[in-house]
Amino acid sequence: MIAIDNKLISDDIKDKHFVCDLAKCKGACCVEGDSGAPLEFDELDVMEDEFLLEQVRPYLTPEGISAIENQGPFYLDEEDGVMKVSLKSDNACAFANYKNGTAYCGIEKAWLDKKIDFRKPVSCHLYPIRIQSYPEYDALNYEVWDICRPACSNGSKLQVPIYKFCKEALIRKYDEDFYEKLETTIKYLEK
Repeated sequence: MIAIDNKLISDDIKDKHFVCDLAKCKGACCVEGDSGAPLEFDELDVMEDEFLLEQVRPYLTPEGISAIENQGPFYLDEEDGVMKVSLKSDNACAFANYKNGTAYCGIEKAWLDKKIDFRKPVSCHLYPIRIQSYPEYDALNYEVWDICRPACSNGSKLQVPIYKFCKEALIRKYDEDFYEKLETTIKYLEK
C-alpha cells in the first residue's frame, strides 16, 4: 500500500499491467455488469445539463435516449447508496453506442468532436482503478474483471503498469502534483 496525502493506493496499481485492447474486448466494460458507472457528486449537475444531453444525443442509440428520457441520466443505487449512470434494458450504459461491433462512450465521442467540455464520468476514465471515499481518505484499488483479460495481457506485453495507463485520469481526478508524488514514490520503491 502506498500512502500519498490522504490517498491510499493499492500495490496492484503499481505492480499490475493494463492497456485496453478494444479489438478483443469490444468495449465490454460499457455494456457488461449489473449497475452503472459510479458518479461523483460534482458530476451530477453536469450529467443533468440540458445542453450536454442535447449535444450527446446524436451519439446515442434510440434505446439509450429512451432510458435517459424515462429514468434520467443517472439513478441512486440502493445497494451501495451511490449515484450511477443509467442503464438500458439490456444493462448496457445508456450512453454507450456501437461502431463495427465495439462499444464506445457517446459522451466521450461528443467531447472528442469538441461539442462539450466534459469528457466522461471520471470513474470510467480511471478504469480499472476504483476509488472508495472515506471521511479521512480515498482508497484507490484495482478492480479485477474477467472481461479485461485482453487488457491485462496487452499491458503485460507492453509493460505498462496501471498507474501509467491511468495517468491522464489520475491527474484529472487529483492533480499533477499527486501524480508526480505517486510516480516518485513508485520509482523509489522499485530501487
